[in-house]
Amino acid sequence: MAILSPLRSRSAAISVAAIAGTVAAGVCFAVSGASAGTVSGSLYRDPSSAVVRWVAANPGDSRAAVIRDKIASQPQARWFANFNPSTVQAEVSEHIGAANAAQQIPVLAVYEITNRDCGGASAGGAPDLNQYQTWVSNFARGLGNQTVLIILETDSLALLTCLNSSELAARNQAISTATRTIKSANPNAKVYLDAGHSTWNSAGETANRLRAAGVQYADGFFSNVSNYNSTSNEANFGRAVISSLNGMGLSGKRQVIDTSRNGGASGDWCGDDNTDRRIGQYPTTNTGDANIDAYLWVKPPGEADGCRYTAGSFQPDLAFSLANGAPNPPTTTPPTTTPPTTTPPTTTPPTTTPPTSNPPTPPAGDGCYANVAINQWAGGFTASVTVTAGQSDISGWTVTIVLPSGAAVTGTWNAQASGTSGTVQFRNVSYNGRVLGRQSTNFGFQGTGTGPGTTATCVAA
Repeated sequence: MAILSPLRSRSAAISVAAIAGTVAAGVCFAVSGASAGTVSGSLYRDPSSAVVRWVAANPGDSRAAVIRDKIASQPQARWFANFNPSTVQAEVSEHIGAANAAQQIPVLAVYEITNRDCGGASAGGAPDLNQYQTWVSNFARGLGNQTVLIILETDSLALLTCLNSSELAARNQAISTATRTIKSANPNAKVYLDAGHSTWNSAGETANRLRAAGVQYADGFFSNVSNYNSTSNEANFGRAVISSLNGMGLSGKRQVIDTSRNGGASGDWCGDDNTDRRIGQYPTTNTGDANIDAYLWVKPPGEADGCRYTAGSFQPDLAFSLANGAPNPPTTTPPTTTPPTTTPPTTTPPTTTPPTSNPPTPPAGDGCYANVAINQWAGGFTASVTVTAGQSDISGWTVTIVLPSGAAVTGTWNAQASGTSGTVQFRNVSYNGRVLGRQSTNFGFQGTGTGPGTTATCVAA
């Protein structure tokens, strides 16, 4: 499912898509203060992320091995950024259930605050803060009771220029309430608030904003989400923020750092146009720094920022540029400790069907084809559709999908739908009609009843 996540350097922001994942053996969820803050364990790799699907669909591509080994093999945050209060609990439960079954720690990025991105390229979120709290409450009910890392509302505290004093107070209260709601639903959830990055607001100002938004109820803060500042600079910034928080009587707070694209040069802010970007340190909870709980890939590498490609689309040339020349992931040996016995979640996840993805053979000539992946639960589903051009560029597309009897479309993103039941046509919107040869774009929809199969008809304009 396509969802939005922000990219910000100084004050620029754009939209990108995200889901998540990690390859690692099952390990202990125990919380301990060894060499890496308070979180210990392997991070969860989502087998339905955009990069994993691309690798599976393109085994013969010359870039596939590098992208598979250095990006698709790694855990990335799963973003929750669609205002879907009726279905978010089921979506969270399905994801958490899969991670718990693998005995791995999922990373969830919540991006739903009202007036997010101050109306910029990632604008959206809940219509108002009351509805935001309803959405958060439903989100929290799906979290189970095992360790989960929550990246709560990127840019919500670093970017405040559009808010007046009363709006700022309401946002701070909303984030504080959301933190407590999540922690109440799952006491083992680790919640981190927005600290921007090391070249945005000062450490002192950042600490003031964190305190105002209720960091006392959270486990700490995150920085560098989809930015490119070095890990060492972010760690120094984090230590300064922690020092400021300690001076306010708010001790014990820790940092997580996004290292998804900070292994190369800094340069201009747009990752689509900058070939000096490289993936940074691989995601891990073994940071060797008592102030830092984890290095995470919050922004999925290879998903476009909207400068040269459609924002949010997975672009293999971007992924290859980020991964090519980067070191291989470290080889890890599974720990010998036995995972502790845990009490099953008190909320039973709905019955779900794993996303199915059996892409047809790409057309040898021109045109387009579509691949459908379904997340099914009792009474509803979401569908993620990948539209891929043939050998030649296309300037528009129409995808036709036949829904089973009783199924109905209730919402669509990144496309325009004609009809809600039976045979439904989805047409491109203004920003994703042009698709380069052998490249892809995505759209999605949700509905009631049983989701369609994996086949769809695509016609290029």
